[in-house]
Amino acid sequence: MPEPLPPRPAATVTPYEDGPLLVRGDFAVVTPEGERIETGRRTVALCRCGKSAIKPFCDGTHKVIGFRAGAAPLGRDEQ
Repeated sequence: MPEPLPPRPAATVTPYEDGPLLVRGDFAVVTPEGERIETGRRTVALCRCGKSAIKPFCDGTHKVIGFRAGAAPLGRDEQ
């Protein structure tokens, strides 16, 4: 009998090199005060550079300012 597939996560977060965090799936975006921000989508790009005019969402400003960040998580030695 084949081994069952592991359950799919409700949401996935993918960091793009020198770009945003792409969030896909079933998620909620909330303010620090706990208020929900309606996205109207099942995929959003969240700003990592801090310069977007539509925070917390990415508007592409990272390209203009030359933002640099890796796609892979930092290892313990790199933190």
